[in-house]
Amino acid sequence: MSSHDAQAGTVLTVVHEPDGAAPGSALVFELCGPLGTAQAEAVAARIATRHRAYRVALEERAGRYLVRLSRPGAAAGREPVPLTAELLADLLQPPCLGTVPVTGHQRELLLAAVNRPGAAGRHIEQLHWSWTGPLDPGRFTAAWQSVTDREVVLRASFDWTGAPRLVLHERAAVEVVHHRRTTVSWNDLLRRDRARQFALHRPGLLRLTLLDGPPGPGATGPAATAPAATGPAATGPAAATRILLSYPHALLDERGAQLLVREFYRAYLADGVVPGGERRPDIRDHVEWLRGQDTDAARRFWATAAPPAHAAVSPGRPGGRTRTTGPGRIQRRLRPHQTARLRSWAAAWGAGESSALHAVWALLLYRAAGVPGPAPVSFGVHLSGRDLMLRGAADIPGLLGNPLPVTVTVDPTAPLVDLLRQVRDAALDLNAYPWVSGDLIREWSGRDPGDRLTDTLVRFDTRPELPQALRLELDAQGIRVDVPQSVSSDTSLPVTLVARHDSQGGLTLTATHDRAGLSDADASATLAQCMHLLRLLPGHHDERVTVAQVLDLLRAGEVPPAARQEPGPRGFALAVLRAGDPRADVIGLVEVPGVPPGAYDLLLSEYDGPERIVSLALDDAGGLPPPPGLRELGLSELGLSEPGMRQAPGTGRRLVLCGCGPAGRTAYEIARDAPYGTDGPTTVIMTGTGDAAGSARALLRGLESVRARSV
Repeated sequence: MSSHDAQAGTVLTVVHEPDGAAPGSALVFELCGPLGTAQAEAVAARIATRHRAYRVALEERAGRYLVRLSRPGAAAGREPVPLTAELLADLLQPPCLGTVPVTGHQRELLLAAVNRPGAAGRHIEQLHWSWTGPLDPGRFTAAWQSVTDREVVLRASFDWTGAPRLVLHERAAVEVVHHRRTTVSWNDLLRRDRARQFALHRPGLLRLTLLDGPPGPGATGPAATAPAATGPAATGPAAATRILLSYPHALLDERGAQLLVREFYRAYLADGVVPGGERRPDIRDHVEWLRGQDTDAARRFWATAAPPAHAAVSPGRPGGRTRTTGPGRIQRRLRPHQTARLRSWAAAWGAGESSALHAVWALLLYRAAGVPGPAPVSFGVHLSGRDLMLRGAADIPGLLGNPLPVTVTVDPTAPLVDLLRQVRDAALDLNAYPWVSGDLIREWSGRDPGDRLTDTLVRFDTRPELPQALRLELDAQGIRVDVPQSVSSDTSLPVTLVARHDSQGGLTLTATHDRAGLSDADASATLAQCMHLLRLLPGHHDERVTVAQVLDLLRAGEVPPAARQEPGPRGFALAVLRAGDPRADVIGLVEVPGVPPGAYDLLLSEYDGPERIVSLALDDAGGLPPPPGLRELGLSELGLSEPGMRQAPGTGRRLVLCGCGPAGRTAYEIARDAPYGTDGPTTVIMTGTGDAAGSARALLRGLESVRARSV
């Protein structure tokens, strides 16, 4: 194993003792990872390079490595050095790995995935397609490995310790599993695959599954006659294989995955190796392009274009939560001739069929709000970001774009064509800002950081075409492939509506919804009303037809109920996990969303120290300071003293706060703001992000260091 690979699996640890908020105070961290001098120097050099406002010094004391950050010159006495999310992430990143920051939308998807690990299937995307003809499993795997070696996004993992980022690795192995047709059904395969979680902190966030179909007429070879077996065999000339490609939603969008499939075909036809070296531009170039953008125009635009707080955003009238959970998926289709009529009707008014869909969706949101007179409505539209002014952006696999809110005013007395043109113009205005994230929109418009701008997203997808030359090469080898189809379960918003054309020219609408807020029956009714209007609109050629007259076409259908989940108040809970020795220190395990599941349980089973161990669980982290109530905690609640007892000087017990991954910064904030009257400074142990075993080992290293210094 190379040193790079070894470092990739390492979870680093730092130990820190906050010394309050005294002006000019430095930050001092002990590096407790399995690091030698060269690795410790690399960490210090990275901090010095990325945080130039501070003076960085590395000290070695009896085998301990201390990193000291201070402000130089006149700035030294102004205020203490802050432990920012970026600084913590840089401290705890293995020294040999590169990183790039995630995009705004990517950050939201990543945090949703790690904060809700029990709903892993919601955050996995799947593409599937059929392969008919000869298939060499060895060449298939080699071709995908070649694509992985060429595309840095496929060698990336995620880190959410502090500032969320992509960690770039030199190597990642692609996972390919081959099933015989007698071992599992296709529906079972889809369900099982969706239930498998990705280890987002490790590279290799792409997997492929092959399922043999029944051999076609005249098929020969092992696939035609062999029973279920553990090893794959080449399929016969006429055999059909179903291929399933799965990846985290935070890593790629569907267009990026389709681009990778096209690249795989080229590698397969070239005996399993993509011609050429690592392709550029890639996600690193996209990040550099983003850094060069002038935000002034975007800031001015979104200061007024962001959805107002009173905009209609829900697809249903206010209702209670349903008794079901999980993602729901409903699909409806306009026939080819209906699609052609809709396109012609929209074109007659100077718009496209996507604008017709947006206008209809705006009508449904307005109707659900039940307000009289004109009212603003808002919904999201997705921009892929592949038409950026960046060379080669169209072919970069990754997550380049963002869902952006569109806000229009629906006036029941106004002509329908006015609404059609309004949504057209609003969507066109967004094309200059596909790189703007929801976080920036909230900041520039004065909305709260956790505020959800919209409840629904409308996406009009166009798949990249398979080049004719590539199709002819596949045909020459007797291979026929169809267009990969998406099986999405994204419920990051209550409703996501995806429109795309099928191979016959029909327009297919797929609604993915969160069953907790909108039942299957109500989601089906909403989509049916949308389709009803899309079928009837082409019959209205008079520009005097009003919005109210079109809404009257839905008078027979009820507005379904929909529940909007609002974030609750942030709170905390204390629990004693181990009583410990009354004279020993107290270890507090800080629990926030995103902490590796099981890490603290493993620590409890492996740590044999005498300390009292308590857990401090917070409902939410999100980069916010701890809830105010934490500052009111007394020593007795933490087990540092018995109620009613006074402690003599020099007899106080130390509080050691431990935080895995995103809990590290929360532990630091607690220790800095509330010293709890202990005899000495509160100690904080912070680790990077890894699996449960790696995180527990990292905490153990920190606790051993604290114990050694206390003896």
